[in-house]
Amino acid sequence: MDAVRAIADTILYEGHLLWPYRASAARTGKRWTIGGVQPKDEAERSGGRWTVSAEFLLEDGPETTVEFTLRFLHAVHRQVMDGDAPVEELRAGDVTYRTRQEAREREITSGRLPVARLLRSPVRVPVAIAAGLDEEPVAGAARIVRTWDRVTGTVVLSAERAAPGAVRLRAVVVNTGTAEDRDEAARTGMLCAHLVADASGGDFVSPAAPPARLADAAAACHSDGLWPVLAGPTGGHGTVLAAPIVLYDWPQVAPQTPADLFGGAGLDRLLAELSAGDPRGGDRATTGTGRS
Repeated sequence: MDAVRAIADTILYEGHLLWPYRASAARTGKRWTIGGVQPKDEAERSGGRWTVSAEFLLEDGPETTVEFTLRFLHAVHRQVMDGDAPVEELRAGDVTYRTRQEAREREITSGRLPVARLLRSPVRVPVAIAAGLDEEPVAGAARIVRTWDRVTGTVVLSAERAAPGAVRLRAVVVNTGTAEDRDEAARTGMLCAHLVADASGGDFVSPAAPPARLADAAAACHSDGLWPVLAGPTGGHGTVLAAPIVLYDWPQVAPQTPADLFGGAGLDRLLAELSAGDPRGGDRATTGTGRS
């Protein structure tokens, strides 16, 4: 799953970090550029999505199981505090701390589900992430306060017989929260959302290049806001990635990409670079490889 996670993390952070960026640019008012599943009321006002879905085929047997994982970013507000006073930035020694928007990765998994169970009736997996707050002392009375809002929703999983020896799996992601405006929608949304499906005892069918006997069944699959492809090692049929951008089967992260770009020190370093001001008084611009 390492190869799948690498490409999934690239998708996860593409809308958050990898766009041409200036700290003062108007675009930064809406950092989340792809894959947002918003509360229904704001989605209907803004033309966004409050639900996304994916359908794809799985060649199954009596013991076939499948596990679904919903992954998304959860917006976090990082506020720098000088004592009890909120400030935009604070310098302590050689380090400058800045107020900014961050994000946390969230994963919701269905656990292993027999395909036979999904054929009987849909399975609903709740999305329920509580609002929260944490504090990080930095120097003296200075601290960083991080807050995040509640995110609620449902993942509905089902299956139907599509052809002899093959089922059509369907996953529907719904945001059941509410939001009064775009800012609240970002805080309560499932940002850069995507699904990973992992099969045991069965083989997923390529949506782009199905075998001839399953071509009609594959053509009858309908997805909305997510585009499923085979993922993992080239030639493997055990994993599907349903992403908010169009990919080819078995996508790979470019070999020149730093291995730790989206984890630990790599992500912290990139966040710091993106939010840093140019020492000459301007803004630093960072160019990435985003797609719209």
